[in-house]
Order: sequence, then C-alpha cells, then structure tokens
Amino acid sequence: MNAQKTRPAQAEQTTRPAGWWARWPEWIGYVAFVALLAYGLAHVHWAAGGSGFPFGADDANPEYSAFEHVGRAQLAPWIAGGYLSAAGLALALALPGRRRIPTPVLLSAALAVVAAVLGTLADFRLLGNLAYVFMLKFSAINWTVINQAFAVTAAVLLLAAALAYQRRTTGACGNCGRTEQGAEWTSPASAARWGKKAAYTAVIVPLIYASTRWAWALGYPLGISDKLWQEGKEDNLWILGASLATMGALGSLLTLGLVQRWGEVFPRWMIGLRGRRVPISLAVIPATLVAFIVTIAGVMYIRLHFQGAFDNPTEDWGATVPETIWPVWGVALATAALGYYFRRRGACGSCGRG
Repeated sequence: MNAQKTRPAQAEQTTRPAGWWARWPEWIGYVAFVALLAYGLAHVHWAAGGSGFPFGADDANPEYSAFEHVGRAQLAPWIAGGYLSAAGLALALALPGRRRIPTPVLLSAALAVVAAVLGTLADFRLLGNLAYVFMLKFSAINWTVINQAFAVTAAVLLLAAALAYQRRTTGACGNCGRTEQGAEWTSPASAARWGKKAAYTAVIVPLIYASTRWAWALGYPLGISDKLWQEGKEDNLWILGASLATMGALGSLLTLGLVQRWGEVFPRWMIGLRGRRVPISLAVIPATLVAFIVTIAGVMYIRLHFQGAFDNPTEDWGATVPETIWPVWGVALATAALGYYFRRRGACGSCGRG
C-alpha cells in the first residue's frame, strides 16, 4: 500500500516568532473597548438629536430593519446603552487577572451582545454590498451599511476579547489555544475529517439557493407564481439574480480549497505563484468573513418570516425560503475554515506547542 495515501494529514512544521500579532490576546480587549465605546458615544450623539442616525425608521431601507417603525428618539438611547455596556464588558475582559464575576457569565454576556448585533442591527445588505465591491459598484454602499459594518466589527472584537479571556483563565496559550494536555479534535488528522464534512456542506447549501435563480433566468418559475416571475422578467431581475447566484456558487466551489491540495499549494497555472505554499490567512480570513455575513443574511430572512414581511410566503417560497438555510452555510463554512487552520498551523511561536 502506498504510504503517501495512508499518511494522516499533518500540520506544517513551521515555527513562527512571537511577534505583535502573536500577542493579540494582550491588546484585543482594549481595541474592542475603544471601538464599542466610540460607537456607543456616537449613539449618545444621535440620541441627543444629532443628525445621521442610521437605523430603524431612519434606515435608508427601513423595510429590512428589525426596528422598521421605531424612530431615533426611542431606538438610539437603547443602542447607546447596549454599546456602552458592552464597552465596559470588553474592559473587564481586557484587564489582567480573573474577575469576581464567574467566567461563564462574562462569556455568555459577550455572546449575547454578538447575537443581538447580528440578529437586529445587521442584515443581508452586508452580503449584497460585498458583491457590489467585487463589481466595483461602490456607489451602492450607503450610510446604513457602513454603520452595520462597524457595528458588526465592534461586536466581533468583543467576541475575540472573550476568547482571549477564556484562554487566559483556563491556562491555555493565548495565541493558539493549546493546553498541556491537548485536545484530539484539534489535531490535524481529526480536523481533516470533520473539516471535509463541513466544507462539502458549505458547497451544497449555496447551490440550492442558486438553482432557483438559474431556473428563473432559464424561464422556469420554480417556487414563485407566474405573475411574480413575469414581473421580474420584464425588469430583467432574473438575469441579475442569476449573475449574483453564479458568483455565490463559484465562491462556494472555492470552499473546496479548504480540503483540497490546491488550497495549500498554488496550482501550476498561477504563474509566479505556482508551487508556493498558500498563506493560511489567505484562505481563513475571507472564508470567515463570508461565513459571518451569510449567517447574518440568513438570520434576517428568518426574522422577516416571523415578522410576516412577505406577501405570499407559501406561493412564492422560492423567493425567500432558500435564504433561511444560509446560517447552515455560514456555520459550515466557518467550521471548514477552522478545520483548515487546525490542519495547517505549525508549532506556536508563543508556547512552542504543535
């Protein structure tokens, strides 16, 4: 039997020096504190009557908002209070030592903040505008979307601060999360197994969505009424929809790079790069970003269904139901990216474990 085929996946044996990025657990909490405090103070400004409030009834597209009929005077103070409280939580997570508040309580509070932001302040426009960026249509990005991006970024920084605190208080390496005992599920061989399952799931889900858009463009009103299909045809919406769906499908196929050889070594046709190792961050960062925004988009569609925002949800299910499984796509993609990272990371430059 060929030993090359039976050899389990191994981590790349490269030890990196402990630079400023390896010390991220020491400063990420303070960065989160500053971001959350700044955004909280911005909402204090809006609550006091300042112009430019981006959410609720003041949203550029209030029909997508979780607070469609809520004005600035009612909403801004609540958001200000939430972000200022989150800033205090970030500072508590950042300061050295262990807090008197139990660790599970602090971590749960951080997760609650992130869930609230992703489920209420952000929506599918982040995903749509990412597509517009690739299409160089920067004029489509409005003030609300900019605020959504900052709101989500601040919340993600809080999540990173919570992770750093959890590692610090459990004796794990702050940089890589490894412990003296180790964990079998994070080993390269184990990560290769569950990462592959997650990657294939992350490929299938967007193809389900894309199939409806392709069907409409080809003249088949799959999951929608003839009336709606005819209206979209007259406005050329189905051609645009199929184009965006195709971009998403091609992007989903790139997910296979997280479990295939060409995701680790640049292929031959990439002149100037062929044969070189693919930087881990080049795969993990974009995959994680897309995982977040497709999850946000899917949560929005689920929320709109509960709000009764769609006119004919039963007859026109093809227009709104496929998007509700996007959170599965997002979780699967994030899991595949994590498996890729565990499989390829080398020895830690901070603790030397690997």
